[in-house]
Amino acid sequence: RARILGFVIPIWIQEQPDGDGQGQILQRFPEKDWEDNPFPQGIELFCQPSGWQLFPERNPPTFFVAVLTDINSERHYCACFTFWEAVESPQGEEEEEEASALVQPAQLFAPKSLVLVSRLDHAEVFRNSLGLIYTIYVDGLSVSLENVIGNLLTCTIPITGGAQRTISLGAGDRQVIQTPINDSLPVSSCSVALLFRQLGITNVLFLFCAALTEHKILFLSSSYQRLTDACRALLALMFPLKYSFTYVPILPAQLLEVLSTPTPFIIGVHSIFQSETQELLDVVIADLDGGTVNVPECVHISLLPEPLLQQTREALSMVLDPELEVADLAFPPSTISASSLKMQDKEIRAVFLRLFAQLLQGYRWCLHIIRIHPEPVIRFHKAAFLGQRGLTEDDFLTKVLEGMAFAGFVTERGAPYRPIDLFDELVAYEVKRMKAEEGNKQKILRHIKELAEKLYKNENPYPAVTMHKVQKPTEGCHLRLHQKPFPHLDEGTVQWIIDQATAKLQTAPPAVKAEKKCMVPSGPPIAAILERNGNALANSARRLEVVRNCISYVFENKMLEAKKLFPAVLRAMKGRAARHCLTQELHLHVQQNRAVLDHQQFDFVIRMMNCCLQDCTAMDEHGIAAALLPLVTAFCRKLSPGITQFAYSCVQEHVVWTNIQFWEAMFYCDVQNHIRALYLDSAEENHTEQVRTHVCGGTDTRGGLAWPGSAWGRGRDGTDPFLSYIQWGSRW
Repeated sequence: RARILGFVIPIWIQEQPDGDGQGQILQRFPEKDWEDNPFPQGIELFCQPSGWQLFPERNPPTFFVAVLTDINSERHYCACFTFWEAVESPQGEEEEEEASALVQPAQLFAPKSLVLVSRLDHAEVFRNSLGLIYTIYVDGLSVSLENVIGNLLTCTIPITGGAQRTISLGAGDRQVIQTPINDSLPVSSCSVALLFRQLGITNVLFLFCAALTEHKILFLSSSYQRLTDACRALLALMFPLKYSFTYVPILPAQLLEVLSTPTPFIIGVHSIFQSETQELLDVVIADLDGGTVNVPECVHISLLPEPLLQQTREALSMVLDPELEVADLAFPPSTISASSLKMQDKEIRAVFLRLFAQLLQGYRWCLHIIRIHPEPVIRFHKAAFLGQRGLTEDDFLTKVLEGMAFAGFVTERGAPYRPIDLFDELVAYEVKRMKAEEGNKQKILRHIKELAEKLYKNENPYPAVTMHKVQKPTEGCHLRLHQKPFPHLDEGTVQWIIDQATAKLQTAPPAVKAEKKCMVPSGPPIAAILERNGNALANSARRLEVVRNCISYVFENKMLEAKKLFPAVLRAMKGRAARHCLTQELHLHVQQNRAVLDHQQFDFVIRMMNCCLQDCTAMDEHGIAAALLPLVTAFCRKLSPGITQFAYSCVQEHVVWTNIQFWEAMFYCDVQNHIRALYLDSAEENHTEQVRTHVCGGTDTRGGLAWPGSAWGRGRDGTDPFLSYIQWGSRW
């Protein structure tokens, strides 16, 4: 259904006449909470984040949007419109005034706020609506405030999908509300471009990397709205990842102790409290007004891997400083077309969208669907992804894949059948294009502008519609000496308007959003995209041929020829391709899960296996241990009548066998392979062999992995096969 725009307008006033005061709710509408939207407690702290204080002069009205997060991680947008009203002088001053017999206007002014709380983020509508209420009050227009507020609270907003609606609050106004075409893409307006103007490319990249690697980030500014915009911009840059830790764009003074929390956060604080943040030793502080980012000495921020970091900097320079490309030309062009602020905002986001597509390319080939639970669970094979990308030692990407944001990404986007958005299309269809365009700045900029157009169209489905008509107050009206206080509103009238609109809404047919679901494209395999130093397979063809020949000689009992090739084989085992070749060749010599060798053959095979495993880490990033696991239980030799020695007894000292995550991954992968084999014919199974090679290390799905009991349901002895599998691994 279309949702209500706002649900409450509390009005606040200074409670104590001297010093810091406390906000007090004068009125709220509706008086009872909506069923799906409870009244946020402690909201008065966010109306005056720096504290409720009296001022010696009447300040102009202010507006900002604070963000509150409830216990269910739902965000509430609190639009605060504040103006100042005269208050009576303290008692001592009144006695002096009586003694002097002089009539003087009030010298102290207290803040009063109109607040609109909504689950929807329409900042411009909030500003116009609250400004209209203030205009009616301050200019004494002949319009009922009760009607305006009642109409505001019962406005319905169209559901997402690019719809628009024109609303009026009954004061001769007209506002056009547009919803984005795809609500999975963040709405940023100009906030991202403004953040780069305030801090610069290098500083924003530091903040971006700090947020992705779960550091504490604090924004400082003398403007509340800039704090909100900066926090919103940082979250928009993180798309398609979503921030899941503490997020408070405007932190009230009474809650500054939250900055000492041990968990990551993104928080904004007014710059008047900057002195109270100097003792924070593990917080990255960004001063929006001064344009600086301070990283404490004890904080190490992992940066993007090269060459992505340099490519991102160059792309951002092309967007933010187009004159840089022609600065050294003898005959520069007379005019350089610069994008508008809103379009520049989308171009910057397009740069980061391309960055994430390059960082996460091929991620869907490393997803496991675990079906041993009542509901399928999607798991990401981090070791296989890092190994195939050649980024096992990259600190940045490792931390990102281990973070909460990426865990939520896998849960939300890992499903094979769901609606897709711009990122899904980019990572599936455009990665090869981006790889081919590396180094060509004109083609890169053209692609950035194409993506920016799509982002802009998503956010502004009807860009030509700007027919807003909202009356503004008379200039300088806040300086009037004799302004009446904001009137007390009739609760019954407002509630009657709400009840009438609610009754009509209940009888109206529900608005249903049509979701277009489809199979999510996986894109090309990782190995098809990343080929370092040209064609890696062609460069190592000779080494692979040596490995194949040596194994053939071993199983043909041509031991002299095998011994000649063996030193070259051991040198070839330093490369990943040669190790995979070894496992594939050994699989060819296993018949019905068993291969009995003589003593010389067994020794050769064991030496090659140990050479393969000696450089393996506990993560098994290249899947070598996974591919060898069924082999070490298949190859054996007869020591004496009734005594058989298996290969695993000679390779069990390697560190990979001590990792419990390795054994879990092998169990889940084996179950997945067996289930797939039930539904695929032989041709389809051969077609999907490359997928299993990337994710599971090339394990033969027909042979499978061995564990006590059966792969289907409970074990033969009634035990859980998963626990038996882990126990078997622990005995190594």
